[in-house]
Amino acid sequence: MKCIRVGLIGFGFAGRVFQSNVIEAVEGLELAAIVQRSGSEAAAAFPHAKIVPSVEALLEDASVQLVVVATPNASHLPMARQCLLAGRHVVIDKPFAVSSEEAAELIQLARGRQRLLSVYQNRRWDGDFRTVRKLLEGDQLGRLVKFESHYDRYRLAPRLHAWREDGSHGGGVLFDLGAHLVDQALVLFGVPQSVWASVRVEREGARSDDAFDLYLHYPEPLSGSAPSGLGVWLRATCLARSPGARFTLNGTLGTFRKFGIDPQEAHLLAGDMFSSTPWGVESPEHWGTLTLDEGGEPVSTRIPTEPGDYRGYYINLRDAVHGNAALEVTPLQAWRTMRVLEMALESNRTGCTIPCDWSYEP
Repeated sequence: MKCIRVGLIGFGFAGRVFQSNVIEAVEGLELAAIVQRSGSEAAAAFPHAKIVPSVEALLEDASVQLVVVATPNASHLPMARQCLLAGRHVVIDKPFAVSSEEAAELIQLARGRQRLLSVYQNRRWDGDFRTVRKLLEGDQLGRLVKFESHYDRYRLAPRLHAWREDGSHGGGVLFDLGAHLVDQALVLFGVPQSVWASVRVEREGARSDDAFDLYLHYPEPLSGSAPSGLGVWLRATCLARSPGARFTLNGTLGTFRKFGIDPQEAHLLAGDMFSSTPWGVESPEHWGTLTLDEGGEPVSTRIPTEPGDYRGYYINLRDAVHGNAALEVTPLQAWRTMRVLEMALESNRTGCTIPCDWSYEP
């Protein structure tokens, strides 16, 4: 298999922790060049990669086939456009862009140039999400009536120096963690019929939204018959000193509840670059609990968490570039996530539930 040479634009948190290390860990990918305008962190971490000061300098290297855009959200459109016009395949760190209109422009450009375009939704490879997906595929809960997913954190002081929290366009927790939660919900249940949301600032001195509650309504039941269908709650806050459950699923036959966050991010932050064997395995004390009704009595069982592995995203991307696999995170899926986030903002602004119109997908 011919090695794919990858260029990375940006060496902030996303580029330094998630993108570069995962790319390096996937056979058949080579981190060939990094755009870092100042500082020496990239050169120290990846001495074999060429460090360049600009996107233009990166694109001068014709051997770079794939470019990863890991920069502030407002810059996704111009940088991805520049790379697609230069004939490169492109990965954009989530969210896709700052609007569905921008996302649609990039989709059309990628189609016209016959280039691969994807968005880095690595949380599909979280072990807890993979566990929930497997549980639903096994139909152990019966007809699902409620799905609730949280990213609860505690950070009292806003990081006003960081672009995600300084009030910049495209910042805030909705476009950050919300992009993951919405993507996961759409993978499990498809597109909703309507969206309601509360998007707000909870911390004193915060300049960007730092909490949200989203409700996605699926009126038609997934199986059987019920008038109310499925309700999906997606929530995040920076003021949860005692975090709620990561996942709660209620069905006609029982409940699944899972606490704790996938351990991969913590391992990467600690400098463990996929060296642990096995990788992405969660300790038993964090496993979820499945409670079923048996003869009128609740019976609870601990469900082992599936191993998570962020390398799965780039393994699929590598295979898709070579024409050996279908792309798992498609640009249309990422556009739908962008639309849900936009509708959430509209609902918050108007106080209304927003009906979803999917008739004009790009």
